Amino acid sequence: MIELIARHAIGDKVSGSTLVANDGFSARYDLDRINGTFSRPAHKLAGLSYVGKILVLDTAKGGVASAWMLHEMASRNKMPLAIVFNTVNPILVQGAAFGGLTMLAGFDLDVTAAIPNGATVEIDPQRKSLRVLD
Repeated sequence: MIELIARHAIGDKVSGSTLVANDGFSARYDLDRINGTFSRPAHKLAGLSYVGKILVLDTAKGGVASAWMLHEMASRNKMPLAIVFNTVNPILVQGAAFGGLTMLAGFDLDVTAAIPNGATVEIDPQRKSLRVLD
């Protein structure tokens, strides 16, 4: 079993299947928030549904609009289960708190290389941990 410890964590304890890419995340420019899919053609997850998935990505992109879009996605039940980043900005952390989204960030290794795509993981923000269950 792999267990990674983050420097930053927010949200509720969750477990689910991962969707992993060494790419960024912008709720404004990368997503079709109506259909719940990655929509930017150049994104490594283009065409895939993010709803109910634990996204493991390199970094957060965007500003205030990306943050409030997380709240909009929550109101439409089109949210990922959690987002895990190598790096994140304060605006997206505020958006995660506003949208009730679990988030981890800041690891001693590249989390997009350490976590397999499609793995079942458990995120415990109180312990700042991510455990790969299978």
